[in-house]
Amino acid sequence: IASSLVKTDASKEDQVAVFNFLNSNDHFFLNLSMPAAKSAMEPVGKVKHSTVVYTMARNGTEFGIRVAALGDRWFTGPAAIIDGLYFPGYSMDDANPDIGDSCITETYGIGGFAMATAPAIVQFVGGTPQDAVNYTTSMYEITLEESTAYKMPTMNFRGTPTGIDIRLVVETQILPVINTGIASKHAGVGQVGAGIVNPPMKCFTDALEAYVELLESEGMLG
Repeated sequence: IASSLVKTDASKEDQVAVFNFLNSNDHFFLNLSMPAAKSAMEPVGKVKHSTVVYTMARNGTEFGIRVAALGDRWFTGPAAIIDGLYFPGYSMDDANPDIGDSCITETYGIGGFAMATAPAIVQFVGGTPQDAVNYTTSMYEITLEESTAYKMPTMNFRGTPTGIDIRLVVETQILPVINTGIASKHAGVGQVGAGIVNPPMKCFTDALEAYVELLESEGMLG
């Protein structure tokens, strides 16, 4: 980004302001990682009979997932209140239920799935560096592959857990781990903290039931 910015006709003062903003905002990369993850996962939705989750999203009321084999159909459940650290002067009483689109990064195998390689994040969302390792390790139980692109030095360069499988989520009863900001339930306030949240299990059980119905309708189950 820097090399491109200095080639623009923007004034030096404007360039300095941009660089200062980028340098001071630890979460700026989220603006790039979210569309990158979305672009990577969207083609998964066209893989016939795949049980891989290719979308996760929430709107402050419901949490929804989409599964490759089931196309554009959404499977939803109630959005949870986030367990985390609150900014001074705020508490769980101020929190809106889980909201936002950043969990597309976990769908892609980064975000909360890669917490083991970003131990500093626990200072923002709560917990310990060992908690971060535990979160990442548990995600291997519900994913099909390890990333060949994203390697974690803290995990002996193991690839991040990638490809959430609804069958494994239901079988193990382990839910995806998502790290996220906490929005105020009051309009105009904005973020009041950050923490860890999980999707409702209902999304995955409903999706798996629909998947079985699909296989039965196609004569693929005896």
